[in-house]
Amino acid sequence: MQYQTLITPQELRPHLGDPNWAVFDCRFTLGDPERGRKDYLIAHIPGAVYVHLEQEMCGPVVRGRTGRHPLLPLKDAVRLFSRLGIDENVQVVAYDDWSPISGAVAARLWWMLRWLGHEQVAVLDGGWRAWIEARMPTAGGVEGRSRRKFTPRLHLEYYASMADVKTALLDPTWKVFDSRTADRFRGENETIDPVAGHIPTAINAPYVENGTPEGTFRSPEELRQRFATLLGETPPQKAIFYCGSGVTAALNLLALKYAGLGDARLYVGSWSEWITDPENPVAR
Repeated sequence: MQYQTLITPQELRPHLGDPNWAVFDCRFTLGDPERGRKDYLIAHIPGAVYVHLEQEMCGPVVRGRTGRHPLLPLKDAVRLFSRLGIDENVQVVAYDDWSPISGAVAARLWWMLRWLGHEQVAVLDGGWRAWIEARMPTAGGVEGRSRRKFTPRLHLEYYASMADVKTALLDPTWKVFDSRTADRFRGENETIDPVAGHIPTAINAPYVENGTPEGTFRSPEELRQRFATLLGETPPQKAIFYCGSGVTAALNLLALKYAGLGDARLYVGSWSEWITDPENPVAR
């Protein structure tokens, strides 16, 4: 059985130690970039390999040209996934401890693998918190995997550039969604990026609304209803999701897929890239 969206702790546990299953710890804190690695060294899912969002999953940040978490160049992504021991036979599981709903950084890894054609990748529902609450085993220290050859099969239709967003804004058959919380969407309480507001005509679709109070995902039926309301007559293939830096928006794409509605596009550069061009309009 392949897992392509979510997996529970109970479903993952029997596969610990299987070389064709790769578990990746993606814990990361914006205000303390090294906290996730420190927490991993103390305790993690047995066999899990730590993957750092900013040092491994992202390309170089160029001031005034890129967002805060730019897309890793294709050749570097292939090199990363080969080093992490991923090939066509491997089921990947990623987890983190993002709050209030777990999976934002893990979903970025999920999206990257799917962008490169690897469908056997899932996010641990509830993340590290769910694993601990289920009284599952843990391990400490550093772990690794043997290198394998990762072969990409690029899905360009999963990706949106700044130019793609600008084109979509002029076409009423497309919709653009802002995945940040409502206050940041409105241009209030902006504490991360130097410019507040959102892309004009974008619809607010906060990623947090995909979750339950326990930090797990809502049911597929609930999510299907949520996205049906947001999309209206627009098919997912003509929807672009963004956030502050292309991380939490991936949770919306994961939820959309989990709901059985298919795949939308991720504007990886997101708001932090949009505002690097002073000519780009800003709405508040």
